[in-house]
Amino acid sequence: MLALAIVAGAACSEATAKKDKKQKKVIPAAVVEKSIVTLQTRADSVNYAAGKSFSTGLIGYVTDKLKVDTAYMADFMKSLERSLYEVETPQQKAEEAGKHIAKIVKEQMLPNLKKELDGSDVALDEKMFLRAFTDAVENDNSVLSLQEASGYFESNMKAIKEQKTEAAKAAGKAWLAENAKKEGVKVLPSGLQYKVLTEGNGPVAQRDDDVVVKYEGKLTDGTIFDSSYQRNPQTTTFKPTQVIKGWTEALCMMPQGSVWELYIPEDLAYGGYAREKIPAYSTLIFKVEVVEVKPKAEVKDVKQTPVTKVTKATKKPAARRAK
Repeated sequence: MLALAIVAGAACSEATAKKDKKQKKVIPAAVVEKSIVTLQTRADSVNYAAGKSFSTGLIGYVTDKLKVDTAYMADFMKSLERSLYEVETPQQKAEEAGKHIAKIVKEQMLPNLKKELDGSDVALDEKMFLRAFTDAVENDNSVLSLQEASGYFESNMKAIKEQKTEAAKAAGKAWLAENAKKEGVKVLPSGLQYKVLTEGNGPVAQRDDDVVVKYEGKLTDGTIFDSSYQRNPQTTTFKPTQVIKGWTEALCMMPQGSVWELYIPEDLAYGGYAREKIPAYSTLIFKVEVVEVKPKAEVKDVKQTPVTKVTKATKKPAARRAK
């Protein structure tokens, strides 16, 4: 059926082409001279259909993921057809490898290094990095050997990391010290700070209870990194023991119906573990609303009623039961 449909489609296309011979056609530039496709056998049809099917979503991937400008699709086609039909030479393989490594350097290595250097007294110099990278590939040790460079880089990155850590901790402590002076802010012995926005009057959760909450998390600069209010449903449920220490302490103090703003020091949050939108050693701000406290279900002893075994003597004939 598939073969017949495609053959018929090809025949119709050919007939239409003859009919509209006088109409002007726009033919994209191509490397390979394309002939008219005639699907004469089932194998022809299956293979042609496979080629079409395997291209599903390709253009979207090329434009969205590979960032190819649609104005240059003809250039994309030239490269695609040349790569598909030509036999790759050792020179071409070497050139493609060079492009591949360059892509990794530009899209991964340089951005990652910049992220590690941000916040330190060392700025990223792309030209210097690229010169050193190519020197290393060419085994040029006139400035520094690979061993010397690696040792120097590692020791300096360790110092930079320590510098950034101390700066982040100091900034967090300074922010909390100023925040503690604000009206309504209470400070607990652990270092956790909070402000009551709405006073609830329901039950207070124990560590093993389930707590239904709404929340929003921010950095001290106001950047929102997570918010249940932006999801549907807006609530989420967990036990106080399943969250960061600052939350655990607060949830075991907040009556149901409460809305508090929490100011959590880095050591009661994620500490040195950076998350997607949260830098390492960040002081965090949370608005937390306790919607419901669900006490841990108590396990009760259930007495099982013994099952009476039905013997042949107690069974009634089927005919009698039917009356």
